[in-house]
Amino acid sequence: MLTKRIIPCLDVKDRRVVKGTNFVNLKDAGDAVELAYRYYMEGADELIFLDITATEEKRNALIELVRDVGKVIRIPFTVGGGITSVDDIEVLLNAGADKVSLNSAIVKNPHLIEEASKKFGSQAIVAAIDVKLVNGIKQVFIKGGKEETDLVGLEWCRKVVELGAGEILLTSMDNDGTKNGFDNDFLRLVVNSVAIPVIASGGAGSKEHFLDSFSIANVDACLAASLFHYGEINIGELKKYLSKNNIVVRI
Repeated sequence: MLTKRIIPCLDVKDRRVVKGTNFVNLKDAGDAVELAYRYYMEGADELIFLDITATEEKRNALIELVRDVGKVIRIPFTVGGGITSVDDIEVLLNAGADKVSLNSAIVKNPHLIEEASKKFGSQAIVAAIDVKLVNGIKQVFIKGGKEETDLVGLEWCRKVVELGAGEILLTSMDNDGTKNGFDNDFLRLVVNSVAIPVIASGGAGSKEHFLDSFSIANVDACLAASLFHYGEINIGELKKYLSKNNIVVRI
């Protein structure tokens, strides 16, 4: 049986970690490299860094951050935000990232997944998908949740697998930052529809929420941000709790 993973997410703006609710009202949560090291020492399985203000001018700053993070942790980490080409991906992987997270760019150019997975391997390509309920349907949103697309969530999840993505990072915008729990009904639907790992994102508020998502939706990993940033849950303690409840985790 594969071990389930706990993944802190660090939304980065100018090397600082920030966190909001429903993608807005951002608050500072600390230095990105310092938090990365803390989570590594607490027992995180992986980390995800999302550059929420990614632009061409700031690309070099992100590369420097990737290099600095790689010096202090020994677990896989994913980088996303503003990546639009195979060249962007190559630079970040060469700087030390293990995977890249693609969101808006693959909606506009789905073949980027094909190109990237062929060149770097599907294991390096994470399709980040943000969904929100619109008229009873889970629609895909891009540009940090600001722009609705005509893509239906479940259909897009299946499509990215066809194109070669190695993993799906699925965020429920309705649940994000609310601490009311993950969107397990939709997560279970996606998990049962694709043959690649699915990471649950959006809504974690307690240890029970992680247990529920692993048990009910059978996701491969759970991601959280503010819970970890502000010390509400310690990763080591969370994993002991999950282990006691028959979830296989690395301790």
